[in-house]
Amino acid sequence: MVPLESLGEDADRVHALDTVVRRMRALGADRPERDGVGVFNRVYLAVTEEAGGRPDTGHFAAPRAAATLEALLAERYLGAVDAVARGRRPPACWRPLFQLRGHPGVRPLQFALAGIHAHVGHDLALAVVDACRTLGCEPADLEDEFDRAGEVLAALEERIREDLVPGPDLLRVADPLTHLLGAWSLERARDGAWSAARALWALRGLPGLAREFVQQLDAGVGLAGRCLLTPLGSWSYDALPGR
Repeated sequence: MVPLESLGEDADRVHALDTVVRRMRALGADRPERDGVGVFNRVYLAVTEEAGGRPDTGHFAAPRAAATLEALLAERYLGAVDAVARGRRPPACWRPLFQLRGHPGVRPLQFALAGIHAHVGHDLALAVVDACRTLGCEPADLEDEFDRAGEVLAALEERIREDLVPGPDLLRVADPLTHLLGAWSLERARDGAWSAARALWALRGLPGLAREFVQQLDAGVGLAGRCLLTPLGSWSYDALPGR
């Protein structure tokens, strides 16, 4: 194993998250409050500022490795945003969110969960492989950073549910939303991402099979994301907690 703590400090990579934060802030400024991509972007920006934006505070044992993984992960989401802005098709995992971003029957919680699902189910696995290539290490060397990033994502999911889940009275009426909440698990998505990253790393000497694996992973995550965005009927934004 490569001792990640011994890797030289790379100022450009450590500060890459600052660039990511600036880009997400600019993106959020251009999005209407009810836009589905904007909903996910606001949540992702908040957690990046609070956790990922401070890689040198000791939260991670290997700051450079953590910063590299977080930055490469964020860049995949921003790459999807850039693709749409330029009239190109984003990865299949992100298409449902962009296609349904303005649908009046999709709740803010659904947008946020669909974004996290694409980011964890597809982007996270590829970001681990990208980080291994950048740092010259193996997935096993990044397992601690992967686990700690998962803890941050778990806190993010908890806050999403607290901020975007309607109150008990509305949930009794919105039974489909209650069912949807129980149908997705961040823990299972993280486990799948780690397995996918290890499989992709093992396939790095077989580029044809690796491309096929990524295509199938992308398509499968996109299909589940479309299910998460099933319209559940009209909703009132003003009825959300805190509104």
